[in-house]
Amino acid sequence: MKNFSKILSKKWGGLTLWGSLIFLLSFYPLTGASGIQLFTATQIFLWVILASNWNLIGGMTGYLDFGHAVFFGIGAYTMGILVTNSSLAFAPKLSFWQALPWTGISAVIFALLIGWATLRLKGAYFSIAMLSTFAATREIVRILRPLTGGGSGLDLPPVLNRPGEYYFMLITMAIVVSLMWWIRRSELGMSLVAIREDEVGAEMRGIDTTFHKLFAFAVAAFFTGICGAFWAWQNTYIDPDVVFFQNRNIIMIMMCMLGGLGTVWGPVIGAVLLYLLQDLIWSNLVDYHLLVLGVLLILLIMFIPYGILGALGNYDTASIVRIFKTSNKTKAKIK
Repeated sequence: MKNFSKILSKKWGGLTLWGSLIFLLSFYPLTGASGIQLFTATQIFLWVILASNWNLIGGMTGYLDFGHAVFFGIGAYTMGILVTNSSLAFAPKLSFWQALPWTGISAVIFALLIGWATLRLKGAYFSIAMLSTFAATREIVRILRPLTGGGSGLDLPPVLNRPGEYYFMLITMAIVVSLMWWIRRSELGMSLVAIREDEVGAEMRGIDTTFHKLFAFAVAAFFTGICGAFWAWQNTYIDPDVVFFQNRNIIMIMMCMLGGLGTVWGPVIGAVLLYLLQDLIWSNLVDYHLLVLGVLLILLIMFIPYGILGALGNYDTASIVRIFKTSNKTKAKIK
């Protein structure tokens, strides 16, 4: 296992393995896989993307976002409104592909507006602010009934195309993880890690921390919004409670923690393992699955705080405790 960790840490080793895996996965629908098998694979790809996006701002930059799923909701409702609401002059029932770019753009705009204020906060204050933003946005969506359908929700056009959904998510996942790999090894990624470790020190070294934080926030929001839009289209129905589901925030964090915060491949490994484990728990312990997941989160923090990759010797990983301690040191320096 340590040799595997070394391969991932090499300059091109991890990306080569990733490209080979994507190539092999492209043949899966041709093997006679059933619709439910393609659906399951698509959901795993979706969670890999969500975890990777959360990790960009939560793991690499060190801003623990407890409300990141708000961008998922913005993307889902943008898709729902644009493909169903003909009363809008600029959106006479667009198709999926016509509406898709706008879902990511709307999430980015929302991220820039919210991030300009919330990213000035540190540690738990930022986390609470984002959690409040998540809850407030859900209630706003519920109130805007003429546009969003309120509590009744919106019915999207029923279109079933499992192979097409599979390839769309596979390509999106390949792009997102490859982008995270490039960011982590670029000057931008090094600046984000510097912000995580010592934001005041990063500013003193000439790093524009505001720009870097907003850029990471916007990138993560864009692809999370795309995921929300795809999820809404695939499920054909949305309402505030199913879209703005608090557990989605928790699961993204658990996936990153399981694999390794701040790494490129940690969220990928964590998302696959936790999705399969969660499915197993749900099928066998229907009434207690949330309790089991809560216990699992506690055990993760106690016994493998740096995740699977951290346990294998990847020292680029971070932990939630370490990030909060770093944030407290930064605040002490400011004072």
